Amino acid sequence: MAVSTPLPQSAAVAKPAYRPEVQGLRAFAVLMVVLYHVWLGKVSGGVDVFLLLSAFLLTVSFTYRVESGRPLELVRYWLNRLRGLLPAAIVVLLAVLAATVSLLPRTRWEDVASQTVSSLFYVQNWNLALGSVDYYAADHATASPLQHFWSLSIQGQVFLLWPLVIAGAALAWRRLRRRRPDLGFRPVLAGAFGSILVLSLAYSVYITATRQTWAYFDTGARLWEFALGSLLVVALPWMERLPVLLRVALGWTGLLAMLSCGVLLQVEASFPGYVGLWPTVAAGLIVGAGATGHRLGADRLLSARPLIRLGDISYALYLWHWPILVIYLVTNGLDRATWLGGTAVIGLSLALAWATTKMVETPFHQWHWPTQRRRRLSVVLAALIGLVLLPLNSWQNRVEAFEDAASSQSAADNPGAAVLQPGFAGEPSAEAAVLPLSTSLDEEWANVGGACLNAYAPADERIEFCKQFGDPATAEKFVIVLGDSHAQHWSTALHPAAVGNDWAWIMIHEPSCRFGTTGPDRTERCNDFIEAATEYVLQHHPDAVLTVASHTAKYPDDAGRTPAEQEKVADGYVESVLPFAEAGIQVAGLRDTPRYRYAVPECVDMRGAEECGLPQEFVLAERNPLDELQQQVDAGVLPRELSFFDMTDQFCIEGTCRAVIGNVVTIRDEDHITRTYAQTLAPVFEQRLTAALGW
Repeated sequence: MAVSTPLPQSAAVAKPAYRPEVQGLRAFAVLMVVLYHVWLGKVSGGVDVFLLLSAFLLTVSFTYRVESGRPLELVRYWLNRLRGLLPAAIVVLLAVLAATVSLLPRTRWEDVASQTVSSLFYVQNWNLALGSVDYYAADHATASPLQHFWSLSIQGQVFLLWPLVIAGAALAWRRLRRRRPDLGFRPVLAGAFGSILVLSLAYSVYITATRQTWAYFDTGARLWEFALGSLLVVALPWMERLPVLLRVALGWTGLLAMLSCGVLLQVEASFPGYVGLWPTVAAGLIVGAGATGHRLGADRLLSARPLIRLGDISYALYLWHWPILVIYLVTNGLDRATWLGGTAVIGLSLALAWATTKMVETPFHQWHWPTQRRRRLSVVLAALIGLVLLPLNSWQNRVEAFEDAASSQSAADNPGAAVLQPGFAGEPSAEAAVLPLSTSLDEEWANVGGACLNAYAPADERIEFCKQFGDPATAEKFVIVLGDSHAQHWSTALHPAAVGNDWAWIMIHEPSCRFGTTGPDRTERCNDFIEAATEYVLQHHPDAVLTVASHTAKYPDDAGRTPAEQEKVADGYVESVLPFAEAGIQVAGLRDTPRYRYAVPECVDMRGAEECGLPQEFVLAERNPLDELQQQVDAGVLPRELSFFDMTDQFCIEGTCRAVIGNVVTIRDEDHITRTYAQTLAPVFEQRLTAALGW
């Protein structure tokens, strides 16, 4: 590249000295990340410190090259960065692949495979952003063991971008020196990175306020943290001239502020926007304070040998701690680590980090043969990447073969709810795979129907989700399915009845918004939907409205009531459907399905179907709360247009709510019916719906 030729020679420039306090700062940052993840289930701000330090060290190196007139040699730099980063990462990726196959349920396999590739090529942050992953979730057992590669991916992208920015600034400096020979390089550098900081920080504040789960992984929302680290290089000569006692105060202020970040800030609600200035500016104060030489300086603590050694293994420790934590939680069925378990996780992470640094990272970094020529180094790096891709490809081929075999099974192998019907003969084959396969759960959401068309397409923007089957104007019957995702998952069971009876149906729903009356306890979006949905139903006047009329619970509440004791009629349900009944529209209210405290397919994979059921008396009320409403209808207290029915006996048998029935998994996550099981429920669903409506 053009910038590989020597740049203008400046006055004698001292080579940057080793700064032990920076290595100690890396140690504190990784300790914050590990301890907060393992024991507090929180985000600490430690990763933000890592981002700042990586840019600082990179910029120090390149600034020295520019100011001393040395060639930048960008390609060699990039190859050497990969040589430093890839070996340890590949060891961890291979270990995670092996642990996934041997220890984790198949529900995790597809994500791990996808994230292995994205981690290997430094695009993991975009993988997670597109998947709307909640990095703040306290239940780390639901996370991917490779989720933490998001920050390494952003760093990898910046390691590619930053040298180009510095090279551009160096070329600009060369031209400017023709007119101003006394101009230093650092003011030009300050202009470049100052612009990046302002633009990125403004974008970060905006995107964090509007799409926080995306913002957390967005490289653009993080560039300002790197830019701040680079600007430290510009500010260092000035800060080093400050009085020693002031620098001592700055160092301790920064260290205390950095360590308190995760405790004092609501990271879950604000990162990585302007609040990210707290840990990064704090780290900047520490770096700016530098080596004070004072016996009370924070740098004396940070330069302690144990911290330096921990800083030496900080990269490997970051790599190891997260997958070990996630695998420990999943295999033990825990949401959070116990103190003893967390201590074991940290101890094992430290041991593996030390071994990886000593036996992989350091020897490979010191191996000079591949650095003699770029071509040789490129071949070695490609071989390292192949070490991951080859077993990954073999594993994916095995998964595809298993899926192909399962797809060829007959209906008799997976009858689902049909086994509960009188007269069913035979048993599913013990050799047949349980469906749906846990590697294909993404396909198990209700997906029947098409977009709502013409007059039935909602004109009101408050209705976002609308599906339609058939033409309501010509169909024998017209049904509107109304509510949240628990209404949505019944559309799969409704659809065969509509096909067989020439019905049309439309489904309008809003996630996490059980249909009822509006109120302060609901979100603004939910209240808007309820108002708009009511107007939509009255406008189109269907023959019937299908809703979920009760609400089940998942956990005991603060008062100690079990989920069964909490089951109730949905808030404001009767009041919300009375306008429909008064307009002559029939309303069928369905009892809610049981909710589990764990991901059902994962439990089935790891512990077997028999271990994954729940006592019916624990999750569902002994008496259906809708029975009282039906009695009021029968007594004439409520309009005769209201009716209710219950599908509980298709999930709970002999006192146990089953995870698998008829060789079919009943629930795809914790509380939504699998599409496969809903299809087998269709005949019973049709019988009970038509009986309730009198059709």
